[in-house]
Amino acid sequence: MTIEEKFGAVLKSVRNSKGLSQEELAFSANLHRTYIGSVERGERNISLKNISLICKVLEISLSDFFMEIETINKAL
Repeated sequence: MTIEEKFGAVLKSVRNSKGLSQEELAFSANLHRTYIGSVERGERNISLKNISLICKVLEISLSDFFMEIETINKAL
């Protein structure tokens, strides 16, 4: 699993736990819905700026978000 795929999996998990659709997340972060989908599928190398925007909308700190990714790394 690539880092992009791990990032996407965590993004999808956190987004779902907050009860948001891809469209709602995209709108709140001022991003396009298809962009969120491609990030969740691990097809994009997302910028730090967009990571920060998304984490702010999801109300999760950057460190907590990346700790979730680290959890996946340890499980593999």
